[in-house]
Amino acid sequence: MASKAATAAVDFTRIYSTLGLGKETVAALQAFRKRNSDAQRIAGQLKAQPTTVDLTHYRSVLKNKAIVDEAEKLLRDFKPLTYDVGAHVKAIETFETKAIAKAKETEAQIDVELKDLHATLSNIQDARPFEDLTVEEVGQAHPRILETVDNMVKKGKWTVPGYKEKFGDLSLM
Repeated sequence: MASKAATAAVDFTRIYSTLGLGKETVAALQAFRKRNSDAQRIAGQLKAQPTTVDLTHYRSVLKNKAIVDEAEKLLRDFKPLTYDVGAHVKAIETFETKAIAKAKETEAQIDVELKDLHATLSNIQDARPFEDLTVEEVGQAHPRILETVDNMVKKGKWTVPGYKEKFGDLSLM
């Protein structure tokens, strides 16, 4: 089980912003945190309340002493029930292990994506400017461009469709 110190050290705002969680997931986490803090607050209030019953006060106030004696006997004989919460604890622990496994899986996926993004970024930064590329290099990178140009030349098309509309006619005649 996670300790209170570990849960207090979790920076939920960072988790919400950096992991790219969906709106439903963030809302569920926030609702869970609210329920947890409410339960802890209520438990603290209940622990602070006194649990003793002052029977002498009731004896002095009530005329019927038999009722007070009966209440005192019931309080003395009272034994709180104990529940086996082992099944609930086990279910929580299995949920926790599944959540941790899922978080590690997500972390591995994010690490792979980060490596890909860093590689892409380095490719972009190391790339030569477009003006420095030659026609042969562009043709090697995308052979379909060369095929299209060859087909256009074979068919006698010397103009690129849409060029005049976009750049105008530069002929002097």
